[in-house]
Amino acid sequence: MKALSLIVRLFRGAAKIQRKRMILTATAIAWGTVAIILLLSFGEGLKRSLETGRRGLGESIVIIWMGETEKAFAGLPAGRPIRLVPDDVELVLEGVPELASASGEMHNWNVQLVNGRTALNKRVVGVHPAYRDLRTSYAQAGGRYIDELDQRLKRRVVFLGNELAKDLFGKDDPVGKTLLVADTPFTVIGVLQKKKQMSMYGGPDSDRATIPLSTFEAMFGRRYLSNLVYQPTSVAMAPVAKRHLMEVLGAKYRFDPADTRALYFWDTIEDAKMMNAIMIGIEMFLGMIGALTLIIGGVGVANIMFAAVTHRTREIGVQMALGARRVYITGSIVLESVALTFAGGVAGIGIGVAVVQALAAVQARAKSEAMEFLGAPTISIPIAVTTVTLLGLIGLAAGYFPARRAASVQPADALRFE
Repeated sequence: MKALSLIVRLFRGAAKIQRKRMILTATAIAWGTVAIILLLSFGEGLKRSLETGRRGLGESIVIIWMGETEKAFAGLPAGRPIRLVPDDVELVLEGVPELASASGEMHNWNVQLVNGRTALNKRVVGVHPAYRDLRTSYAQAGGRYIDELDQRLKRRVVFLGNELAKDLFGKDDPVGKTLLVADTPFTVIGVLQKKKQMSMYGGPDSDRATIPLSTFEAMFGRRYLSNLVYQPTSVAMAPVAKRHLMEVLGAKYRFDPADTRALYFWDTIEDAKMMNAIMIGIEMFLGMIGALTLIIGGVGVANIMFAAVTHRTREIGVQMALGARRVYITGSIVLESVALTFAGGVAGIGIGVAVVQALAAVQARAKSEAMEFLGAPTISIPIAVTTVTLLGLIGLAAGYFPARRAASVQPADALRFE
């Protein structure tokens, strides 16, 4: 306890002598801390924004489009078109245990939608009820999505994208109202929740109308699916699910399961892995820039400590000649270094958090697509832990080497030092 008290007294004495130099050094540490917090926060905000936009298409889904066989199989020639039908959804769900969910999709790209005097030609999509969770198509409060009863009874109900609902009904609530779809009255049952959607096929979900697949077949006389969407039971089972699905459909349509052109797959699971790898690289790059800025401040602390040791050589010699132990000398120098780093770090963290919150508030109010894409800067637990860890390491390193030099000074040599 006495040793600690003596170390603190020695530190306070040095602080009075080098006050201006310490303030400048703490300012450098604060600046480095602000830099690393801002860079990592922007990286985290961008990562979350991209992740949200990616999930707008759906979480861990695979989309299948029909193709033509490339290989001859079972006596049948190459070049045969493969066309899936709605019954194939039940076929793959029953025959592929690695599938958690699946839905067919039929598209009509130019259907007239009429509400009063407002008439628009838009895309109408027929889907199974499972499509809601597959494609994250959730209804706003007061509405609902297509359900199994709608599908079974071929009900004339329509689910509108949020932008399409605004174009057709303005500020009015469309739920429960009648809308003409290809001159046929439909009841609006729900409106899509606003969502960020980076990936898409055929346009954004916000600008289309969705009806039961059975109703779509009856209205437009379609037989074949435009595409099929499915979700494996887990990311790890995705390759197995794809292989088994090709075997089941290959057995029905008589094509080689290894024929890569019979069906085309868009695997968003692989896209997600690639995106995560890119974002980790970006975060590491931004973190390195911030860390280097912070290390420059740490070098300043180390220089101050070396200068202090040189300036106080005679004083250190007197202290050691009077019986001061080396731990007192090194302790005061390390304490001084850690205190400078701590003071600058606390100030930098406070400023950084304030700036991040201010920028997040500006981003929330801004209606710019660029700002929405970048996302709100966010301070996460990993960012906080990284910053504090770097500060602690820099403070200890900046104090250790000058302290070791001070401890190696011989009292006789120190007293003769000019």
